[in-house]
Amino acid sequence: MSKVVLIDAGGANLGSVRYALERLGAQVQVSSRAEDIASAERVILPGVGAAAGGMARLHELGLVEVLRDLRQPLLGICLGMQLLYDSSEEGEVECLGLIPGRITKLAPGSLARSPAAGSAPDTARRSRVPHMGWNRLQIRREDPLLAGIDDGAQVYFVHSYAAPLGNATLATSENGQEFSAVVRSGNRHGVQFHPERSAAIGARLLANFLSMSS
Repeated sequence: MSKVVLIDAGGANLGSVRYALERLGAQVQVSSRAEDIASAERVILPGVGAAAGGMARLHELGLVEVLRDLRQPLLGICLGMQLLYDSSEEGEVECLGLIPGRITKLAPGSLARSPAAGSAPDTARRSRVPHMGWNRLQIRREDPLLAGIDDGAQVYFVHSYAAPLGNATLATSENGQEFSAVVRSGNRHGVQFHPERSAAIGARLLANFLSMSS
């Protein structure tokens, strides 16, 4: 199984992501050292919090150029996915610039489809920000990252900002507006939801990432 470096950039979900990876048999190294990240077989950038703080931490650790130069598979989770984009409205911060687009705040108050398991598919609810809880994925195009994951699969979200639809979008979800939930651009991958909290679907996505070719 793959050796993966989990970047220690201060994210509160670090321990749960590590545990989810280890349950899949991965050899996980938690590190914030540039040399460990640059030499890893695979790299995961988790994150919880604000974009400005996340980017400040990456600059402080000297990891911005390291991440921009990676050629091995990279996966951003939640805030980690948002930091892959050009910029974020949250704190008006320049991000890593690995995927084109700008992260913007979700708009509350509009209607969204109910994500609850067993609920009627056309039941509407009032969207809330932060978007928190289980919601459906809409698969937009096939990719090895989504192998074995069906359209309509439910995953767990916690976020107030989201990525736009674009050429990198593999799957979307909806909370008053449609947003990118899974993205890929070359060796750069991202998921807005928390795979470590998304039961079998999250485990499958992580396993796909660990097993895909470089």
